[in-house]
Amino acid sequence: MIKIENFPYDLIFKRPSGTSRGVLTSKKSYFIKATDTSNPAVSGWGECSLIDGLSPDNEEQLINVLNELSSNGLNETFNYTASLPALQFGLETALLDLKNRGNGHLFFTPFVKYGQGIRINGLIWMGSKNEMLAQVRDKIEQGFTCVKLKIGAIHFEDEIDVLKSIRQQFDEHDMEIRVDANGAFSISDAYDKLCQLAELDIHSIEQPIPKGNWENMANLCQKSPLSIALDEELIGINGHDNQRLLLETIQPDYCIFKPSLLGGFQATLEWIQLCGELSIPWWITSALESNIGLNAIAQFTNQFYNPLPQGLGTGQLYVNNIESPLMINGENLYYHNELNWKIPF
Repeated sequence: MIKIENFPYDLIFKRPSGTSRGVLTSKKSYFIKATDTSNPAVSGWGECSLIDGLSPDNEEQLINVLNELSSNGLNETFNYTASLPALQFGLETALLDLKNRGNGHLFFTPFVKYGQGIRINGLIWMGSKNEMLAQVRDKIEQGFTCVKLKIGAIHFEDEIDVLKSIRQQFDEHDMEIRVDANGAFSISDAYDKLCQLAELDIHSIEQPIPKGNWENMANLCQKSPLSIALDEELIGINGHDNQRLLLETIQPDYCIFKPSLLGGFQATLEWIQLCGELSIPWWITSALESNIGLNAIAQFTNQFYNPLPQGLGTGQLYVNNIESPLMINGENLYYHNELNWKIPF
């Protein structure tokens, strides 16, 4: 039998991090420990990461199911993809870790076996114009050639000024710029804003308008001079037929996958396969997980040949992250096998 234990944990941001949904100072995770009672010396770890206003999971329901699993153990089959996607991701991660002797090696990819780096984008949080420029300078000094700016919370003119300042120093060949609106643009002014952004040689924009407006998003994708990537739009769309209908209706330039919001690895793999059928490029992004969830997502990502920078640079956000073998050097995320995990539970 698989014994399940859970440990709630508040991750504390090093600095308040702004998005169009508000400023984040902390984030809740529930860590899952899975142990085979026939070999209690080995355990696997997973993470249920919740983001207020974005995660589909009902926290009260999640806690109830975790407590039930802690009391009764885990059956061989489970499927929480549609109802509790963060739980599905956490359980899949914990069981893969347990299967592979609980050493944090979930997928035996070059990332783990040979220390191969994964190129990532530098994440720039919303703030004042000067704060955002300072973050950009810091990322450039670290060696990043792709940055992603959260936009949509301050005056659009100030955000344009920040982007212009970057472009005055680095053209599109030296610095790739992605922006993420998190659905902050109104349907009425989105096209005009996309045209202004396109003049600055922006690579792409994530989710310019709120999710659920398929027809309006399809019109934007057809007319926009700037490439559009779907992110939040994918959350809660389950079943192959519904997913294909979404992609065929909107016809995005890119898709962005967050496994803990989509329902785990198998659910993400189904999206990847569908994008392959429809020739839609994609990349994978962590969803503010601790290093436990980030490690799982990075190893999953490294299974695929994808030269695009991935959104896996969130491991340095917290003052109380889980100590791990994950390290960022330059614009690459690495797994150092000589370092140990230190899980404080």
